[in-house]
Amino acid sequence: MIVTPRKSTVGTLYLSSTHTIFVENSEALKETWVLHSLVYNVERLPANSSGSPLIIRCKNFHVYRLLILQEKDCLDVLACLTRLSRPERYGELFCFSFNPNLDKELREKAWGFIDLKAEFSRMGIPRNLWHVTAANHEYRLCDTYPSELFVPKSASPAVIVGSAKFRSRGRLPVLSYFHRDTGASICRSSQPLSGFSARSSDDEQMLQAIMKSNPVSEFMYVVDTRPKLNAMANRAAGKGYENEDHYTNIKLQFIGIENIHVMRNSQQKLIDVGELAAPSMSDFLWGLENSGWLKHIKAVLDAGVFIAKAVAEEGVSVLVHCSDGWDRTAQACSVASVLLDPYYRTIKGLMVLIEKDWVSFGHKFSHRYAHLDGDPKEVSPVMDQFLECVWQLMQQFPCAFEFNERFLIQLHTHIYSCQYGNFICNCQKERRDLRLKERTHSLWPHLWENRAEYTNPLYRTGHSQTRGVLKPLTTAYCFNDNSHVKPLYSRKNVYSLVQKVVLVYIANFAIHLKLY
Repeated sequence: MIVTPRKSTVGTLYLSSTHTIFVENSEALKETWVLHSLVYNVERLPANSSGSPLIIRCKNFHVYRLLILQEKDCLDVLACLTRLSRPERYGELFCFSFNPNLDKELREKAWGFIDLKAEFSRMGIPRNLWHVTAANHEYRLCDTYPSELFVPKSASPAVIVGSAKFRSRGRLPVLSYFHRDTGASICRSSQPLSGFSARSSDDEQMLQAIMKSNPVSEFMYVVDTRPKLNAMANRAAGKGYENEDHYTNIKLQFIGIENIHVMRNSQQKLIDVGELAAPSMSDFLWGLENSGWLKHIKAVLDAGVFIAKAVAEEGVSVLVHCSDGWDRTAQACSVASVLLDPYYRTIKGLMVLIEKDWVSFGHKFSHRYAHLDGDPKEVSPVMDQFLECVWQLMQQFPCAFEFNERFLIQLHTHIYSCQYGNFICNCQKERRDLRLKERTHSLWPHLWENRAEYTNPLYRTGHSQTRGVLKPLTTAYCFNDNSHVKPLYSRKNVYSLVQKVVLVYIANFAIHLKLY
């Protein structure tokens, strides 16, 4: 791990309702502010002759080491921080007290900065083949989907409702992305409730309607992002995957992205490797290998590559799902979109993509990133992995992206920080019921106003990388230099490899600040 050397600093610790603040006892009175919503663990070490050590680990991978002279004070800080970093209600989150001095009119305007209706219009969706259904008005069909859904125009209301009933949590197949050049589409859903033998004529007709909405193709892919064994195991619970004998003209493809529990454990192993004290190179690399993180990143990228190739090269539509359709499905659809569409490789385009495929389609932000004190088994670095995939693509195609890695770091921080209302709750209905647009502020205009800080100087709108479909290398443990093709396998590149692995796989710049 890259550790920033820093001398021991004496100061005063303050705890407010939202921040922990360390003020150095120096002429500069330098302050370090830590949002309580970013704290995921506070550990008290055994007291020694100097005092009581306390380690604050944050969700953005910053680590603060404190040495508190009095044990009682240390216990008080531990108790307060533990409580303040684990709010029980949404109303306790920082976004509800954060006030950047915007009046009501400006705040409402800020929430309109991202317009998903305009985004679907930008795609050039043919209205004779696709339309917005009213079936999910007031979220009556699926409460974790957006209220407006694009579906094939040939699908009747009865087919739409019947398909929803046959999909886990009502998450029926709907349009995520339309490729103007080929007419192929990327649709998304949850797994079917097929069990070992159940079937639904409505769901079968829905997939047939999606396939026929692409006039130039005689079949469509169904991409199940799960390992096949996992999907088969779900059959015992009455779920599973599409039976190719029941669905006409589909080709089923399993990808093999592991579930949220595997990913959570993988990231924790990676963090543990980063905290090793003076490890040997072999131990360090073994730890990275043992974490499996690179393997998981490869799986997500492979899913995106398969979908992008099907849509752009074969001209074939794709339906993507996992179990519930809000984790691996979001990863696969959004990575494929980044590969396919240069717009999503711009600063505003990535904001739009996250709003569309993650926020509006019900990725469980508050559960996955522990915004509230809840079930730790629901926590998983799903969005971390997507941002990681984008970073990897940036390394292979440095001229194709308008934004730099600082932009990704800002996104990562704000997903966890709860400073803005965009990523609070688990779906649009919850956000509406909580009146987030009236009570909190939007992150997107803030990032846009500061876009000069996040602009990649190598980005050129006329560059071939910028215009075309990206075709990345996804060979395991293959990091590319500026030629985009040279694997860093040689021993002379091991240290470069380690540095890149650490910077990326611990969320780009895990800095340990030692405050004694």
